Amino acid sequence: MDFDWQWLFLAVPLVFGLGWLAARMDLHQLSREQRESPKAYIKGLNLLLNEQQDKAIDAFIEAVQNDPDTCDLHFALGNLFRRRGEYERAVRVHEHLLKRADLPQSDRERAQQALAQDFMKAGLFDRAEKAWEALLGSSFDSDARLALLTLHERSRHWQRATHEAEQLEKAGTGSYANRIAHHWCERAIELDNDKHSVEADEAVRQARAVAPHAARPLVLAGLRAAASAQYTQALELWTLLVSRHPDVFCLIAIKYAEAARAGGESLHALGQLQRLYEASPRLDLLSALALLDPAGHRKRLADHLQREPSLAASRALLKLRAASSATAASADSDVALENQAIDHALAAASKPLQRYRCAACGFEAQQYFWQCPGCHGWDTFPPRRLDEL
Repeated sequence: MDFDWQWLFLAVPLVFGLGWLAARMDLHQLSREQRESPKAYIKGLNLLLNEQQDKAIDAFIEAVQNDPDTCDLHFALGNLFRRRGEYERAVRVHEHLLKRADLPQSDRERAQQALAQDFMKAGLFDRAEKAWEALLGSSFDSDARLALLTLHERSRHWQRATHEAEQLEKAGTGSYANRIAHHWCERAIELDNDKHSVEADEAVRQARAVAPHAARPLVLAGLRAAASAQYTQALELWTLLVSRHPDVFCLIAIKYAEAARAGGESLHALGQLQRLYEASPRLDLLSALALLDPAGHRKRLADHLQREPSLAASRALLKLRAASSATAASADSDVALENQAIDHALAAASKPLQRYRCAACGFEAQQYFWQCPGCHGWDTFPPRRLDEL
């Protein structure tokens, strides 16, 4: 059977026409999807700006369904889930992104960072650590190391924390000397608790070498020297502390007075404390002075109360007056009961003011912390109680 060439001439225009029609339909479909995707995205942004997060999430879910290949929509949706505390859903969104084989490297790193943040917010620190470690050497290297530094500090892995701080310092992100010194001090305390005194002394030495002007290594070195009856060395260290950090010295002023009395340096220490008190009147300094010169304590308290009125000073003076009246022959039981009642009232009123407060997060505590238990910041506690601020 011979082929009829006329059919060929008819088929070519027909095939061309069908191809053109199919292309037009695809372009129309693509154009419609592109129009719908921005509309859904803009709708979600408007709802988010109006603080309607539930409706914004619904709008973004709709947008993701219309255009599942758009990474930005996934990131927006995942971040919204995280902000609402729906960490499991946020993790699923970011893990779905990471499973895509066609995801560009920049978006892959971004998704990995978002996933690490999800784990951090959810309190899954072991999984967060692995997620951050996957970002080492990437464009998020500094963010990852800073997060790992925080995680290691929270878990009290001081050696790892020191390593991350040193790497951050080498990368030029700032000085971490004081922070590393704190790590060494924490290690020294742990070693001392485990009866490894030699290693603890070496840790304190490392802390002083890393940050020669930091306050805590001087405080800790002095405490260790005093505990070993090396009073002269303790006094030298704390005298250095006075010249560099007089406010911090008040934290160990009583220890200083005890070491001076035990080492036969009471007169010298008394003059040092008096000069420091004149420059900065503090109750801790008055308590230290009372150890070295008990006779003048009542007058110093009365003068302090006129100079720096506070409930704590009032209570201390009242207790001295009550003690002296109790030893007198004409002591009245009713007066003693009245003094006791006033003391209880002042103690209750002054107790909330006998706390240290973190300047970063407002966490309050009866004792002084070098690292805030609330926000985990270092050196965020001013070394003054609330009634002296």
